[in-house]
Parts: sequence; structure tokens; C-alpha cells
Amino acid sequence: MAHDTLAETRSGLRRIAAEAAQLPGVRRLAAPVYRRMFQRPFQEEACYYGIYGSYAEAAAAAPATLPKSYDVNASGRMYHDRLDQVRVSDFPMIHWISRLLAQGSRSVFDLGGHIGISYYGFSRYIDYPPDMRWTVHDVHSVVVAGRDLAGRRDERGLLHFTDAREQVDGNDVMISCGALQYLEYTLAELLEPLRKRPAHVLVNLTPMHRRLNYFTLQNIGFAICPYRVPAVPDFVSSMERLGYRLEDHWESHERNLRVPFSPEHDVECYHGFYFRLANDAMPARAREAAQAGAHGESLPDEGLQATG
Repeated sequence: MAHDTLAETRSGLRRIAAEAAQLPGVRRLAAPVYRRMFQRPFQEEACYYGIYGSYAEAAAAAPATLPKSYDVNASGRMYHDRLDQVRVSDFPMIHWISRLLAQGSRSVFDLGGHIGISYYGFSRYIDYPPDMRWTVHDVHSVVVAGRDLAGRRDERGLLHFTDAREQVDGNDVMISCGALQYLEYTLAELLEPLRKRPAHVLVNLTPMHRRLNYFTLQNIGFAICPYRVPAVPDFVSSMERLGYRLEDHWESHERNLRVPFSPEHDVECYHGFYFRLANDAMPARAREAAQAGAHGESLPDEGLQATG
């Protein structure tokens, strides 16, 4: 019965949003109804509400019916069903990480990596070197859950966890899959003060608008959190100012973002990027491989193992 009620509520939310988007005159009446329904807990689909200029503004507008933080016990119980799965949008990440490991990179910092979703999933296709160190940074409740799982599942002991984002300093590779949108700080703000920035930065499953920067609110079932949506040109230029060069950019049409009553803020797809720092910041083998590639020589694809 409870599940049926939740399903009916979600259906009602979608119906209200669709009608309001098609009939502008209905928005004034529909918006308050949608907001009341938005405040309720959900178990499956994420819902969105509002357009805001900053993280603080979005957080202040979040209703008090649910926590405003991802750092709750329920977050550590998410995604256990995805540990052995990869998405279509993961394959550019798998491609680049496998090449970077083959070229000599050994330390990976996984920003917002939850309980090790990418580490476990990518291992189906990448033969991790025995001296690799993969460090996941996330909120404390998730870090606790991740360490517990790794103690039982990560037999090679390559996976580590930290709740200190500053530990990204000095790593060869930094990755982030579907996490940048939840952070109070931008990627450039994280990297700018580091003594030794990662030579390689890979980002995946990030909602971005073609030209607008904004925040909205996302109801993830057990919390309502600010949700960042940067503009693609501004995001790229912020990395270029730090000395990074865009090497690859891909779009994931597995996901989109619709903010009810604000169709001009719709996001048609999520984005992924690979940025590389100046050559003098790269490990020796990676620098040699990059130079070989620049001269048209083939690069090894060591470490990539398709398991079907």
C-alpha cells in the first residue's frame, strides 16, 4: 500500500510538471502544489525544484522536511547493486584510466566515489597494477560503509578511503563520477591551492548547461540537497586557467535534467571530460607516451581487459 502511494505521488509530480511546462498559464497554480509534493520522501526517482544563484541560496530554500546533507546513514546503503556494473558513459573513463595506468600512473583519487563504485565496476575491464593506490573521498557516513565493504571484498587491498578532500594533493590521477554537482566548492576551487595538482583529471556524469550556471534542489529520497549545474564553457575555462588542457569530452544521453517550470534550464545530457596538466607535471612514462603520441606513434593499451 505504501509503495502504491509513493508511485501515485511520483506520477502526480510528473503530471503536474508536464502540464505546467506545456501551459504557461497553469504555472502559477501548479507550482505551490508541486512544491508541497516535492517535500515528501521518495524511494526511486530523483525530483528537482527551483532555480538558485548559489549553493547557499539553494540550501536556504530547501524545505525542513528532510535533511539537507548527503551525510546520513541511508547514503552508505545505496548502490550496492551497482558494484559489478558499468554504464555506457563509463567506457571513456575505463579507456583513459587503463591507458594512464599502463603509462605509469599509480595513484588515483576518486572524488565522491561513494563505497568504491567505480573501483569495483571498472575492475571488470582494467587489470589494476599491484602497486596502485585508489583513494575514495566521500562524506563520513559513506566512508565508514566503504571501509567496511572493502574489508570484506577488496582482497588486494588497493582501495582506501578518506573524508579529507585535501588528500587529492600529489595524486597522479583524479576522477569524479556523478559527484561534482553535490559539492559546495567547484573542481577548480579544489585544485587551485594544491602544491602538486593531479596530472590527469577525469570527470563523468556531470549535469551541465550549454550556457547557464545555476543551482537547483534535488530530492534523493532521504535528503533534499543543493544541486550544481555549471555551464560547459565556464567549466572548461576554469580548468584551463589552472594549466589543464582539454583532451577529451563526451556526452551521456543516459540522463537528462528537467527542472519543472523552468524549461530554459533543461539539461539534455550529462557530460564527461579528460583534462591533462602540462607535460612537466606528468610521471616519466606518461610523459614519454604523450610525446610518442604527439609524433604519431601508437600508445599501448596495456591493462584493458574486456571480460564480456
